Amino acid sequence: MGKSKKQSLKTPPASRRIDGKYFAYAFLVLVIVFVAVIRVRLRAMPLERDEGEYAYAGQLMLQGIPPYKLAYTMKLPGTAAAYAVMMAIFGQSPSAIHVGLLLVNVATTLLVYVLAKRMSSQSGGVVAAASYAVLSTSASVLGLAAHAAHFVVFFAMAGILVLLRAMDTDRTWQIFVGGFLLGLAFLMKQPGIVFAAFGGFCVLAGEWPPPIRWRRVLIRSASYGAGVALPFALTCLILLAAGVFGNFRFWVFTYASQYTSEIGLSRGVGEFMYNFPRVVGPAIGLWIVAAIGLVISLRDQENQRAGILLAALLLLSFLGVCPGLYFRRHYFILMLPALAVLAGSAVCSAAKFLASRRPAWAAIPGVIFAAALGYAVLAQKDVLFEMEPGQVCQKEYGSNPFPEAKVIADYLDAHTSPGEPVAVLGSEPEIYFYAKRHSATGFIYVYGLMEQQKYSLEMQKQMIGEIESADPQYLVIAKSRTSWLPTEGSPEAQSMTAWISACLARYELVGVAERIGGRTEYRWDEDARAYKVHSQNIVGVFKKKS
Repeated sequence: MGKSKKQSLKTPPASRRIDGKYFAYAFLVLVIVFVAVIRVRLRAMPLERDEGEYAYAGQLMLQGIPPYKLAYTMKLPGTAAAYAVMMAIFGQSPSAIHVGLLLVNVATTLLVYVLAKRMSSQSGGVVAAASYAVLSTSASVLGLAAHAAHFVVFFAMAGILVLLRAMDTDRTWQIFVGGFLLGLAFLMKQPGIVFAAFGGFCVLAGEWPPPIRWRRVLIRSASYGAGVALPFALTCLILLAAGVFGNFRFWVFTYASQYTSEIGLSRGVGEFMYNFPRVVGPAIGLWIVAAIGLVISLRDQENQRAGILLAALLLLSFLGVCPGLYFRRHYFILMLPALAVLAGSAVCSAAKFLASRRPAWAAIPGVIFAAALGYAVLAQKDVLFEMEPGQVCQKEYGSNPFPEAKVIADYLDAHTSPGEPVAVLGSEPEIYFYAKRHSATGFIYVYGLMEQQKYSLEMQKQMIGEIESADPQYLVIAKSRTSWLPTEGSPEAQSMTAWISACLARYELVGVAERIGGRTEYRWDEDARAYKVHSQNIVGVFKKKS
């Protein structure tokens, strides 16, 4: 986009002159170090099940086994590939994965800083970066876990920045690169497509106001579309060559369409009303500042296009949270960059306005922001500063057997050979990762088998057939409800329960892990068989009878 023809999104020179550059840099470094110390302290936190899925799939990739062969999932393989890269560099452990997440989080924070600086000023960039760093580390969005959303926003922010730069320089190859990065955001997880849509909006917005040069619009759109499509096209070719394209197509498209249509609108509204207050809770001040930033940005006549783009980014980010209407807390990570940039815009604009009235008042917005940021931290001081990694895991994930998975996996590692398959009946793929053992079935989750959807019985038969064909020496059964999520009265759940009962006739109990209050009781071999169960929060290990 020629600078003489179109309005640039660059920071006005006058705004730059009023910034304290070195103070801003020092504060930015301080915030990044602060968040990094928190993440390093909690790096050994046990993997939750989404992390376990990505870690196991990434581990298989490092062994040369393609996605969708031994681990069925409806998610695109980008995040699993990112895990494989992190584990190749740092090792195969929760600490290694969380150190990799730390680096991704720091990089994303810096990208948010650059984007906000471009949209408002350097001080706005610092406010945005500090907001994102704290919000994305917050337990309210399960930000300490290496969820796919972290990787989505990293590639999304990189792609958006390259794309906006391309709009200024009018370089077609940069438009292609920006599209490619946004295509990688989609490859991390399907909701990343909303950022690709935002990129398309930026390409079209670059031609406003008229006159519109249609030939240039066509060239730019074609370059952008090719960039976005390339990562997915390459992935399809690789999976086709690996012989797993059929599984990929079923899980990512056929089954995923059933999954996302399972919840109706009324239940979806209920999920939102339950989870949204928990997401906003400790960061309510930052959300209010961002809301003010949205109003200010839309009313700013000097940089109206920036306001429109920020509003579009916020809206599309929210749409990325909506698929399936589950509104799980970590889904809201997709909204954090837009919220952070809007917060930066609010503080910067308010400071300039007050300074024009009375210079001493210019500090007021910064003080208010600092108070909101401090509250967001102090409201979670137990998690961020006091609790040990295992305690944080139990606080955030309740009765889910994530801490117990490592202990069970260590037992399996000691009692099986490296090439021996194991079957986990439940949704705990982290056990396969910890034990470094292959799954006897590709069904690393059993949620789909319990749902009242048209493929559930077919999937049950396939899982049963795979396990019986592999004939594993060891079975692990997670009896926690959160590992199965059965529908009350579902024939699907009853059918699976009947098969498990018949199957266990050939096995004997050799291990028990039961969560009782804040502690876990472990029993092995003869002690396990004599143990009296006290609750439903139990994981059993079974060995095939001689």
